[in-house]
Amino acid sequence: MTRWLQSGRRRDLCVLLYDDGPLRGQSLKTRLEDHYGARIDSKSFYGALESLADKGFVETRTEGIHDAYALTEAGERRVEEHFEWMREKVEE
Repeated sequence: MTRWLQSGRRRDLCVLLYDDGPLRGQSLKTRLEDHYGARIDSKSFYGALESLADKGFVETRTEGIHDAYALTEAGERRVEEHFEWMREKVEE
């Protein structure tokens, strides 16, 4: 598995996009903040998205004047692989 899964924030962003994507940046940030129960620094948040995009797991789409983010096929595959790994560990 690649390094992107070593970051909880990146992993959680991908899970949110898998479930609800594509999402506008602010909507995605709000959902993650709701999950964590804490405010997330915008620079750190968008840095995580940029890292995922650079690695080919997330793509940016333009919706009017806003950017929206969606998982690529590679991103979807990684979320599914991680889910299966977690399921196996929980079942043990």
